[in-house]
Amino acid sequence: MLMRQNQRVFKCRLLRWIGFFVLLIFSQSVFAQEPFYKGKAIRIIVGASAGGGYDTYSRTIARHMGKHIPGKPAIVVENMPGAGFLISANYMYKVAKPDGLTIGHFIGGLFLQQFLALRPGIEFDSRNFELIGVPTQDNYMLGLSKATGVTSMEQWLASKTPLKLGGVGPGSATDDIPKVLMATIGLPAQIVSGYKGTADVRLAFHSGEVQGVCNAWESFKATWRKEVDAGELIIVAQNIPKPHPDLPKVPVVISFAKTEEARKLIRAVVHTVGPTARPYVLPPHTPKDRVGILRKAFMDTMKDPEFLSETQKAKLDINPLDGAELEQNVREVFNLDPALVPKVREILK
Repeated sequence: MLMRQNQRVFKCRLLRWIGFFVLLIFSQSVFAQEPFYKGKAIRIIVGASAGGGYDTYSRTIARHMGKHIPGKPAIVVENMPGAGFLISANYMYKVAKPDGLTIGHFIGGLFLQQFLALRPGIEFDSRNFELIGVPTQDNYMLGLSKATGVTSMEQWLASKTPLKLGGVGPGSATDDIPKVLMATIGLPAQIVSGYKGTADVRLAFHSGEVQGVCNAWESFKATWRKEVDAGELIIVAQNIPKPHPDLPKVPVVISFAKTEEARKLIRAVVHTVGPTARPYVLPPHTPKDRVGILRKAFMDTMKDPEFLSETQKAKLDINPLDGAELEQNVREVFNLDPALVPKVREILK
């Protein structure tokens, strides 16, 4: 009988130990599955000053994207303006840790600048960034101050009077699109470049330093709304293949091209800017699983009802591309017709 009692005691102790080890293993498994982003913060580095379109989109995204990431990290926006977004792009490539905790947002026009080897100081290869997506595909317009007295593209071209357009820097549509139009349709313009963002261009517009700007309609609606509604800024032309639904009567610039070469250059450069204009990127070598998490969270945010409600109130258009589609568009930048490369390089230098 004593032997049986000892066996029962042994079995009880054995079962307790087995239960303990099962619980330990389960706990370790749960701990191992705890989301990487739990308790962490993600930074979005915006290469422009606060108050412009790039900053506004980023702050709106930051308020909603975290809830779509396992672990629900905080997301904060930091502005890193300078050199026409180049400082932030180089930072993302050379300095930012590839740990999935730093997202960059700069102008996609830098991809073409790198391909054409036009700009000193570029220290990145666009094809090596991990691409998350774009929130909208920009539709670029030419807007002029009412004070110029110019209310149409025909009037501007006929006057041959150069008007000052505010620019952020080479690689930005504010600079590159007018340069192409000056070369192809004889646009009488002078680019005043070096502003830290379109918010600063807007201040220069009000002070009379510049008389207009080439900017996305999406940015005009969101951050130039008062000027547009008051008629202080007049949209005279659209830099897209066909008129935007909001502006059906405003002409497209390609209609003013007189030669086939001019039309080819406008299609190759001006019309391709929009899809890659607002990329969100990660540093090279960011772990693929974290790239996947952030890509999914980004696109989930683009469908989030609360996010869409806020963007609607802020007049922010949402027409996104996911990371894979953005990669394809960046590759297209590097597939520019070789016959056009010398001419484009000459225009944008």
